[in-house]
Amino acid sequence: MANNYINPLIIQRADPYIYKHTDGYYYFTASVPAYNLIEIRRAKTINGLAHAMPRTVWRKHDQGEMSQLIWAPEIHYINNKWYIYFAATDTTEFDELGMFTHRMYCIACDNDDPMVGEEVWHEKGQIVTDKDTFSLDATTFTHNDKLYYVWAQKDKGIKGNSNLYIAEMSNPWTLKTQPVMLSKPEFDWETKIFSVNEGPAVLKRNGKIFITFSGSATDENYAMGMLWIDDSEDVLDADKWHKLDHAIFQSDMDNGLYGPGHNSFTVAEDGETDLLVYHVRNYLDIKGDPLYDPNRHTMVQPFTWNRDGFPEFGKPVPFSFD
Repeated sequence: MANNYINPLIIQRADPYIYKHTDGYYYFTASVPAYNLIEIRRAKTINGLAHAMPRTVWRKHDQGEMSQLIWAPEIHYINNKWYIYFAATDTTEFDELGMFTHRMYCIACDNDDPMVGEEVWHEKGQIVTDKDTFSLDATTFTHNDKLYYVWAQKDKGIKGNSNLYIAEMSNPWTLKTQPVMLSKPEFDWETKIFSVNEGPAVLKRNGKIFITFSGSATDENYAMGMLWIDDSEDVLDADKWHKLDHAIFQSDMDNGLYGPGHNSFTVAEDGETDLLVYHVRNYLDIKGDPLYDPNRHTMVQPFTWNRDGFPEFGKPVPFSFD
């Protein structure tokens, strides 16, 4: 399948999220290298996002909660209103487990146009779960007229940094049901250096609900895995979900594309072609903590489906300027 998109689409934007709205615009948000604010940009085409002017809609607090390391914003349109989910903390220091101390938060827009600016966005506060532990990378989806929240969180009783959970929501910033664990790091591909399940993304096609997610350290070991469930089943029943034992999208060492992951999904301008959105690096020699290396770039490429109705992502596409 031809890839006619600029790649990297946007440089130095990790954890990318692209949403195509009913107004015909694509809306984009991602982690900025300074981890200090949330910005969105929009365009009528995917390639147009590369040149669109970003608009800051929220800035980190000067101190206290939401004052440090603003990670992985996602923009969603729920019940005719705009919301952005993100993770933040009050310190760059690690806790007693040697981990960051992020919690999940939500802001909402009071205007039909989310691009107006900071004055139309207000805080809904922390998304509270059943555990007061490291949590991040929230996304939402609707199924059978119910709203669900999927995220990554640490359980002190389970080895590793984070597992994947799901719960039904009573509104876009409040959980209604007890969280259900869908996945924990257990296979070789998701336990390299760090045991991680994070960055869930939901795709509904062919009578199934797919959740892709990322695992292992955020260097060349970073890769994507997948869960799925038949859409006739109860999504809150962990036993109904299936998990692949291998990565479905990973580094292309031959072509110098490293650590693809933290993906999202959107649809092409034709309204039919499915697109994979993710970040990747083009070098291995990272100085210091990979988290603080700014050169994870936003990529976009189409993908296909096999005869069994499962997505086939292939390999990361080469950089256009290489």
